[in-house]
Amino acid sequence: MSMLRVENVSKRFGGIVANHEVSFEVDEGRIVGLIGPNGAGKTTMFNAIAGFAPPTSGDIWLDGRKISGMTPEQCARAGIGRTFQVARTFTSMTALENVMVGCFLHERSQSKARASAEQLLEFVQLGRFRDRPAASMTISEQRRLAVARALAVRPRLLLMDEVMAGLNPTEVRDMVDVVLKIRGIGVSCLIVEHVLEGIMPIADAIVVLDYGRKIADGTPAEVSANPQVIAAYLGEE
Repeated sequence: MSMLRVENVSKRFGGIVANHEVSFEVDEGRIVGLIGPNGAGKTTMFNAIAGFAPPTSGDIWLDGRKISGMTPEQCARAGIGRTFQVARTFTSMTALENVMVGCFLHERSQSKARASAEQLLEFVQLGRFRDRPAASMTISEQRRLAVARALAVRPRLLLMDEVMAGLNPTEVRDMVDVVLKIRGIGVSCLIVEHVLEGIMPIADAIVVLDYGRKIADGTPAEVSANPQVIAAYLGEE
């Protein structure tokens, strides 16, 4: 069953076409990678889905409900969580306080928000850092903290924007473990990623953008063998 359906979505900024009639789906409980060269329109697509930059044309549906044109808060309440290319943490706040911010979307009680935040920190392997200021955390830790805060809004679909960027191989494996755990609790994942060794082994499907257009989709094996993808993104042999 389709959790997310993107139908012929285009986004223009004046004369610049960032996305052109892009269509794809993310099935319930699946991991889908969204890949492509720099400037391919991946983050623009995320912004359209999450309500930060509504599409110029086309429609976006979440679990059968049209969400294109909604505000970011409305999209969050509808069931979308997201992270950003640069981990947006509140640096003067502790890890626990950062996650509590997301919890307050649904929790009125501070004690319940705190309990939920503590569980999420354990989920992303940051429980021991609950009282550490976000500013003192490593890039890897801050990226997992951003994932925990996104999960705090109780998403049905989680958009992750380059959560493995800048990480060493051990940190990539840690993030992969977190992503697999997220799928394990039934949350669908759409992941923009340049670290192919991180996304290719775990994705159920891959969508490839180039110059704002979808040039391929399918299983990781199918996409990796696609001549258009090789020429546009993976490079020649």
